[in-house]
Amino acid sequence: MESLGFEPDARIFALNSYENRVYQVGITDGPSLIVKFYRPERWSNAQILEEHRFTEQLAEFELPVVTPIHCDSSGTLSEFENFRVAVFPQFIGRPPELDNLDNLLVMGRFIARIHAVGATSKFKHRVSLSVDRFAVQSRQYLLEHDFIPSSLLRAYETLSQDLIGRVEDRFKAAGKLTTLRIHGDCHPGNVLWKQETPTFVDFDDAMQGPAIQDLWMLLAGDRDQRQAQLLELVEGYNEFYDFRVAELPLIESLRTMRIMHYSAWLARRWQDPAFPLSFPWFNTERYWAEHILELREQLAILDEPPLQLMQ
Repeated sequence: MESLGFEPDARIFALNSYENRVYQVGITDGPSLIVKFYRPERWSNAQILEEHRFTEQLAEFELPVVTPIHCDSSGTLSEFENFRVAVFPQFIGRPPELDNLDNLLVMGRFIARIHAVGATSKFKHRVSLSVDRFAVQSRQYLLEHDFIPSSLLRAYETLSQDLIGRVEDRFKAAGKLTTLRIHGDCHPGNVLWKQETPTFVDFDDAMQGPAIQDLWMLLAGDRDQRQAQLLELVEGYNEFYDFRVAELPLIESLRTMRIMHYSAWLARRWQDPAFPLSFPWFNTERYWAEHILELREQLAILDEPPLQLMQ
């Protein structure tokens, strides 16, 4: 921090981040700052800077997002002893109360505004959402690196292959998708609520993808609850951007891909000492048995009718 021109006051607090290392750092003559050390070899400089430019463009349109600070001549991405570093202002808010349907209406409006800006151009360096990247490659990694117990291996092999086939069929049935620049990981943990307004943080997974990816993670509960939540979310969304009804059947496919990708993410990071300490339940026979059960449930859910925009 000193190398970037700041004067820390020795108050350093590690935040809950596993992919990167993120700290809240006290500053002598001002409010605390948030400092992100990027995991080596995950993103290229071009990909990180493209994420930064996207958030800055959103801020130019007066959207509530946290953007990186320009640090003198190094811009928004600096380097110190081979670690790439970005500094952000601290923003304090509370988790959104999404059981309140009025809050979902507000969320829909702001996500639509993000998408309206995201649709003005395409990412050149960031990844694109695809079945191959999030499901096929996840399955392949787990099978090639002997994470799954031999007693459950056959069940995982056949079930995961069936799921991928079903998900691929859903994407084909949806036809040619319109993709845009999206947050990519828009779950409630990446939203801070203050003065009846959501502020979006952590665009680390920003990608080129369909709009529904930024919406489905805000739906929770049983089918009736998710149906009611969807109607509020889309009502707000349509005020600023047109919701694509054809993407509704993709919700459970995207959930399936996220479940598969999460297990592979833990496996890929298992040599990082922070992961066995933070996820001691991973890579046990019980974990894999429960994971397979969850995937079986997804296979059944994929055959259910999708949520509808009914009145």
